[in-house]
Amino acid sequence: MTRGAWTEDARLASLRATGILDTAAETAFDDIVRLAALVCEAPMAIISFVGGDRQWFKAKVGLEISETPIQVSICQHVLSCDDLVVFPDLTQDGRTAGNPLVTEPPALRFYAGARVDAPDGAPIGSVAVLDTAPRPQGLSADQAETLLALARQVMAQLALRAQAVRLKDGENRFRAIADSMPQMVWSTLPDGYHDYYNARWYEFTGTPPGSTDGEGWSGMFHPDDQDRARALWSHSLETGEPYEIEYRLRHHSGAYRWTLGRALPIRDEAGQITRWFGTCTDIDDAKRLAQERELVSQELSHRIKNIFAVISGLISLSARNHPQSKAYAAALRDRVMALGRAHDFVRPHSNASRSTARAATAFALLGELFAPYEGAGGLRISLAGDDIAIDDRAATPLALIFHELATNAAKYGALSTPDGHVAITAKRTGDDYQLVWTESGGPAIAGPPPAEGFGSTLSKVSVEGQLGGTLSREWRPEGLVVRMSAPATAYTRPSRVSQ
Repeated sequence: MTRGAWTEDARLASLRATGILDTAAETAFDDIVRLAALVCEAPMAIISFVGGDRQWFKAKVGLEISETPIQVSICQHVLSCDDLVVFPDLTQDGRTAGNPLVTEPPALRFYAGARVDAPDGAPIGSVAVLDTAPRPQGLSADQAETLLALARQVMAQLALRAQAVRLKDGENRFRAIADSMPQMVWSTLPDGYHDYYNARWYEFTGTPPGSTDGEGWSGMFHPDDQDRARALWSHSLETGEPYEIEYRLRHHSGAYRWTLGRALPIRDEAGQITRWFGTCTDIDDAKRLAQERELVSQELSHRIKNIFAVISGLISLSARNHPQSKAYAAALRDRVMALGRAHDFVRPHSNASRSTARAATAFALLGELFAPYEGAGGLRISLAGDDIAIDDRAATPLALIFHELATNAAKYGALSTPDGHVAITAKRTGDDYQLVWTESGGPAIAGPPPAEGFGSTLSKVSVEGQLGGTLSREWRPEGLVVRMSAPATAYTRPSRVSQ
């Protein structure tokens, strides 16, 4: 609101918004009136705020009264003026000659006032000096400038009060929001000194308010987690990187519960960290459930592995009783064993077995499948190009396809001769991942077989049905070339996002 662009209702609303009316005495305002009286050599000085039915003095020197009815207010005449208002002799001005403050004690004769505005610009009061003797000369230039400067100081104090109210309101809102959250919320100074925790923290830990300020928080961690947590927190403080860690936090019951701790820095316009805000989320139940699921998954995987072995044994046993099925049984047993190796390759591992587990990639799986074909001079099947991560979704079709290719190559193709070789090249192009099988050095090929065998049909179904890709064969005289292409996303399942 600019000077002059105000209505009385708006002006009174601005005055109420300051919250200054009827407040207790404050040194900052008392000092201003003392300085005004001293500089202007006046026996009386006031800071007056003009309401709708009264004027109230926030600070005063030389007056006993604290307010007057609006009808006798001299300060109200200052509200419509941008500059200093001076009455050299109040008895000689028609606006004030009949005022009881002039005609009766304290019998005022001189008045000089500088306007005070609210933070939004509305005029709400004045800083004034008064005298019982007229001053035809008014104020000196220095006195007038000082009175205007003191009015600006009053306005500065009002602005500070308004800012403090906003900050307090913002703090109250933040505390209300933080206390309503299910997570434990905390904040620190830029150096990491903890100075705030919400109600959830004290409910969870059972500690007295303030007892975990500063460095007291670290003692709440499990002894085995303290060094790790402190090192990671120190790193975040030094670098400004986000803080994230899982640790065990002491519950008010005395037990330690797994907790996810996170924190982000708050920066000013210059990029300097002014504060850290963080949360602690109780993940103990979820972590225990995940551990139980992992144990079940490991047990299930172990049982599936045993099932493969049982099936393979049943096939061998059946073949003994039916010699005419020996060749078919051997091929079926080999396929089952290939599936078993693929399953074992991507199965869930325990903490003990995870350290010896291989990386779950296409090249690693193929290397495992082709190990039996290693010759005296080294592996006769080479891998080159782009590798890709896989899980059980892709392991089964890859195992079936390349088991069939390697088996047929050993019987009829490149691997059936001492100098034969198979080169597998992989390339990721955009969203697609392509594997190319190229045989060389084997028997010359006259053309494609007259009919597609079961293995070829199985390979094609595996690629199209399970990976959503394509499989093609090219029967070159120098050797078979097989191209398999599928979306890269088909080799692993999408990651689950924690809720």
